[in-house]
Amino acid sequence: MNRFEEKTVASETIFEGKIISLRVDEVELPDGKRSKRELINHPGAVAVIAITDEGKMVLVEQYRKALNRSIVEIPAGKIEPGEDIRVTAMRELEEETGYGANQFEYLQSFATSPGFANEIIHIFVAQELYKVDKPAAGDEDEFIELMECTLEEAEEMVLNQRIYDAKTAFAILHAKKLLNK
Repeated sequence: MNRFEEKTVASETIFEGKIISLRVDEVELPDGKRSKRELINHPGAVAVIAITDEGKMVLVEQYRKALNRSIVEIPAGKIEPGEDIRVTAMRELEEETGYGANQFEYLQSFATSPGFANEIIHIFVAQELYKVDKPAAGDEDEFIELMECTLEEAEEMVLNQRIYDAKTAFAILHAKKLLNK
């Protein structure tokens, strides 16, 4: 047993949505006291570091209501129930960018907000990109603008906060390593 473990005493789901659910857990702390935890359950997501043969990153710009603004991101999306993460990543790349990839490699996974959510994002690297003739349609409520940029341009977007999410900043660090080989 982990010495920091919090044992769940009671759990109540208070919201069940299309993408997330919210529950409140009553927990027993390591010192025997009790506390409450508000927790978001999320099915998980994938994100793709897509690099063209010219060494450019493929990014998308879209409006994020939670932030009330548009941001530039790497292609990403949630895992459908029972879907293999590799399949999700290839699907999201095609839906959001119109690209497929001959070289597709798992990089790593990480927690996005472990203080209150269980969302895990699985990162893949896509290279040897090709345009798909008839790409799968994206979500009907998703409006995306495709862009390709150099690593230097992506880094500048982080500094001026056009790139404002952790997964994309994380991806730029890895892309820099990949492109400098």
